[in-house]
Amino acid sequence: MKTASRKVINGWAMYDWANSVYNLVITTTFFPVYYTAITSQEPFNGSVRFFGRTFVNTALYSYALAAAYLCVAITLPILSSIADYRGSKKRFLQVFCFIGALSCSLLYFFNEQNFSLGIICMMVAAYAFYGSLVFYNSYLPEIAAAEDRDRISARGFSFGYIGSVLMQMIGFCLVTFHEYIPFIESSGHAVQFTFLLVGLWWFGFAQIPFRRLPAGKPADPSQAKKNVFTGGFAELRKVRRQLAHSPVMKRFLLAFFFYIMGVQTVMLAATNFGSKVLQLPEGALITTVVVIQLVAIAGAWSISRLSMRYGNFPALITVVFIWILICIAGYLMQTAMHFYLLAAAVGLVMGGIQSLSRSTYAKLMPQTRDTASFFSFYDITEKIAIVIGLSSFGLIEEITGSMRQSVLALMVFFAIGLIFLYFANKRSTLHQP
Repeated sequence: MKTASRKVINGWAMYDWANSVYNLVITTTFFPVYYTAITSQEPFNGSVRFFGRTFVNTALYSYALAAAYLCVAITLPILSSIADYRGSKKRFLQVFCFIGALSCSLLYFFNEQNFSLGIICMMVAAYAFYGSLVFYNSYLPEIAAAEDRDRISARGFSFGYIGSVLMQMIGFCLVTFHEYIPFIESSGHAVQFTFLLVGLWWFGFAQIPFRRLPAGKPADPSQAKKNVFTGGFAELRKVRRQLAHSPVMKRFLLAFFFYIMGVQTVMLAATNFGSKVLQLPEGALITTVVVIQLVAIAGAWSISRLSMRYGNFPALITVVFIWILICIAGYLMQTAMHFYLLAAAVGLVMGGIQSLSRSTYAKLMPQTRDTASFFSFYDITEKIAIVIGLSSFGLIEEITGSMRQSVLALMVFFAIGLIFLYFANKRSTLHQP
């Protein structure tokens, strides 16, 4: 196949520009900082009640996100198979985008009085964000030739980092200069207004890929009148049978399951760690995350170049080993400077490992029209991994009373992933540049 036109490629990458503001502003900086701030003071004082049970505030944050990802893992196999069967992946992408953008906007009302509303909107936004990614990712093998997938995947992540940093800077300016903005009443109100802007940004810029991406085609047009649910499950069975005959892909998915468990947990819990354990000021945390995103742009491209020279699996093995060192350093760090240096290291490998993982999977896929169904396996693997990672992180914190022990435990996940990568590499031809 030939790679699509630059207009289509950039249109595809613009969805990363659109939705990555959620990932940075809501899950990584403003929301966790705001959440920790309001739940650490009256009337919460570090303990919150949700659905009749009392939780440590940061543990509930981990559990709520884990529950959202579990819902993604349960429902996406059916939705993605129907999308392939009916050729409606763009429609699903649009629906998930709207739900996610609306949920982010409703976080504008999140405060001490509307605590449960805020948690529910956070969970729905997380579900919609990750739900949309399976349909977005499934376009990659359709618009990019195999030899271009590493580069184009990295372009998408780079667009996402640039867009999210711009939105982050807008929010930072609103918080910093709120006294000079007539319609902003306080720094907390500035953060809430930023949540509203995130939803508008996500929905607004998503219209570019919606106009440029091709409409999906049914996997089997002659069977279009069959029941969509039975057809969807039939597509899932087809994918499962194909995966059974691909030992390299199975080993890669096992490796991905364990190392992405660590990656995503670190990314989702890092801001809470800096705020709660090291007691860093909010401005320093937000600035640090902006720097991480800027470093991640260079990291995504650098690791893409590394894979082009040495191969996908050797590059992934190197990056996962670096993540193990990061976990050890995270357990030992004591000062703000340690946090900043470690944050720079995380930024260097954060985007690269996600971009290269996505393109490696796309390369390992067989020639098929069932791309959404195949990528649902990939995304479900990631979501179940996040459920286990976040639940483990929250549970260890509740048992030990320390986030440091939770960080150290993540090293085990990376080590297991490294072992599976090693055996996948031995059977793969992708290591030949």
